[in-house]
Amino acid sequence: MEIWVLGALGRTGRGITAELVARGLPVVLVGRDRERLAATGTKYVVADGVEAIAAEIHRGRPAVVVNTIGSYATTAATIARACLPGGHYVDLAADLVAVPRLLDLHEEALAGGSTFVTGAGFGVLATEAVVARLCEGRPTPREVRVDALSSVAIEEGRAGMALAASIIDVLTTGGRRYEGGRLVPARLGADSRTLTLPDGETAKSAGVPSGELVAAQRASGAPSVVVNSGLAPTSPVVRAVLPLLGKVLSVPAIRCFAIQRLAGVRAKAAPRPRTHSWGHAVVTWPDGTTREGWLRAGDGMDFTNAVAAETAARLARGEGKPGAYTPAAALGVEVAEAAGGTFVF
Repeated sequence: MEIWVLGALGRTGRGITAELVARGLPVVLVGRDRERLAATGTKYVVADGVEAIAAEIHRGRPAVVVNTIGSYATTAATIARACLPGGHYVDLAADLVAVPRLLDLHEEALAGGSTFVTGAGFGVLATEAVVARLCEGRPTPREVRVDALSSVAIEEGRAGMALAASIIDVLTTGGRRYEGGRLVPARLGADSRTLTLPDGETAKSAGVPSGELVAAQRASGAPSVVVNSGLAPTSPVVRAVLPLLGKVLSVPAIRCFAIQRLAGVRAKAAPRPRTHSWGHAVVTWPDGTTREGWLRAGDGMDFTNAVAAETAARLARGEGKPGAYTPAAALGVEVAEAAGGTFVF
């Protein structure tokens, strides 16, 4: 019943490992630095590169694999398929490329008796859970609006390739929204607004192309879905140049250069900007009825670690259902509460 954590030496990998150990679960660290892995005193596997990792998974047959190495659009399918048959897969993807690609493996996972879960973090689950709870026992709504408002303490160090690639991918994808049940282009950074949070603090958000779009649409069935994020730029000047910047960064050579430079940027340690992280949703039905809800969590990164660990633990206990899903679709909205979230209505 081993749970393998890929990228175990990174910030997210370390956090998830700690959560799993606290639950008394057998963890195996997977990375490429043998000396650092050995120094942890925990069972480990050395593998460098996606194909090498997949080969080790084939050999080791872990019960669950938690992927934290990033670049999910290119790594997830290979690693998830290595878990077949019978093994389970979890990742933290939250972008609009990686999440649908993993969900497209539904039939393969179903046939193999495996459960694949994508978006197992604050990104995706914090808003998906609120939408699902608001829509329980009700007809299909007309529209859904969500806001992902993470508040994260900054750890000193370099941004890293995974985070840098995620940021560049958002810029090159451009804005998206659902209209008439179809995913259509929208202006990146559109719908900028300031929200008053249940605890009295305020936060700004704007439109982004994120995995929350897919999760919210699936959870509600609504033909119209808009997703905003607190991480999106809200300055009018910055939002005005985003379309041009996205086109420039779409050039492969420029994209690679930008990712490498951004990955090397060093951040200074800083406390989280707000007391809580919030997932927010407003659901409107054809008769004009509107319901609003929130999910309150602490540090967004801590919540992500707890969600990934809780998801992996439940899959290891056989609580999942075969197929490919987002977290609430796979395990129910209670997984958000088990990870430390609190619903506020």
